Amino acid sequence: MRQLWKPPMFKALEVLTVVCVAVAMALSLAHALELPGKMRLSKEQYLATQPIYYPGFTIGGAAEPIGLLMLLALLRLTAAGTPAFWLILGAFLALLAMHAAYWLLVHPVNNFWLKDFQLKGVGAGFFAFGHDSGMTNPGKPEWTLLRDRWEFSHLLRAVLGLISLILLVMAIAT
Repeated sequence: MRQLWKPPMFKALEVLTVVCVAVAMALSLAHALELPGKMRLSKEQYLATQPIYYPGFTIGGAAEPIGLLMLLALLRLTAAGTPAFWLILGAFLALLAMHAAYWLLVHPVNNFWLKDFQLKGVGAGFFAFGHDSGMTNPGKPEWTLLRDRWEFSHLLRAVLGLISLILLVMAIAT
């Protein structure tokens, strides 16, 4: 099979997209790898642990929307109907599903964990978004239900991120 020449800017876009998707996947994978240990924590230990993720994971989370935009750019620059096009489309859809899982499953629980913390700057604005999600006033939900939702949502996000990364790398390698 003949290798098609790719302009240097296109190659740079491919590499930067891989980096963004890899960072997005890595953050959720880090949470997923903590799951077995965190499931053994008492309520007090678990609640004391949750705030340590902010603002670091929030800042790194910018890789998701940036990765989505970069995947769209790659998709637009890739010949429609080619194997690479379909792989990039699959990578985009997997990363989009990962991002949706954050907003639908994780963010409301984050707001619950952080409701008593005084956040500042960008973090305060980020966590103010969607603050009244119904999670903050359901009459004291069982903490283990929130823990399980948070932990297993990150496992789902890690799987979706890994699928996105694999499909993207396959697209670039073809």
